[in-house]
Amino acid sequence: MTDFWSAVLEFAETTTARVGAQLLADFGKVQASQKDDGSLVTQADCWSDEEIRKAIASTFPTHGMLTEETSHVFNGEEWCWIVDPLDGTTNFARGIPLWGISLGLLYHGTPIFGYVYLPPLGQSFHGFWYEPATAANLPETPLPGAFLNHQPIHSSLDEPSKNHFFSLCARSIAVLKQPFPAKIRMLGVATYNLLSVATGAMLGGVEATPKIWDIAAIWAIAQAAGAVWVPLETNPIFPLEPGKNYGSRSFPTLVVSKPELVATFLPLVHFIGKREQGIGNRE
Repeated sequence: MTDFWSAVLEFAETTTARVGAQLLADFGKVQASQKDDGSLVTQADCWSDEEIRKAIASTFPTHGMLTEETSHVFNGEEWCWIVDPLDGTTNFARGIPLWGISLGLLYHGTPIFGYVYLPPLGQSFHGFWYEPATAANLPETPLPGAFLNHQPIHSSLDEPSKNHFFSLCARSIAVLKQPFPAKIRMLGVATYNLLSVATGAMLGGVEATPKIWDIAAIWAIAQAAGAVWVPLETNPIFPLEPGKNYGSRSFPTLVVSKPELVATFLPLVHFIGKREQGIGNRE
């Protein structure tokens, strides 16, 4: 790995470990309040957001930032971090040990590196993924790959059965009104829902209203692991548009473990992309 990408990975590891240690100390002890969009926020979300922003500004002063609790406008920077300082706020506030910190690094508006740390589980995911045309323009090119605690991961090559899993978000349960070719699980954390496809635990996952900070890191990790990303609306997700505010924009998404399963699961969830946008995404 080149010096630049080694520095990026080390920064993500050390920053999320430091912030995660304090979040663990606050876990289940803070009160949540409701934001204007109906989602929850705690003092821990805001503290984590500020700490990560300060760390990025200190280590990568020329990089841009979009974070859930503060900056929502992409200014067109060559390099830009997208941060979810605490994904799974409801779980965190209610004492359920499934929540994490998510960092995605974009090059010209498209994620090529993702890092997600889940402190209660002691699990760190990271991945590098990019299109061949992007690789030709990168100043330094990392090897594509996806990892859990530095061990390679890959999405499942299995066929669906009633002994395999598919992950739903809370706003996609209408799929249960029809026969479904796998068992359903609901984890309450957008990043972990889709990461479970990358690890092979799930054959697929759907998120009805994820925001850009929910998916930026997973975009790189899931596809590096062999999974297939299927936007559930016509407009492309990436690259981001300079000057656009992404604070209220949702990106309904299906992720499946291999290309052959797009035809299996897409007809069951296609309606999700037609739902009204702008609903709060925190579970």
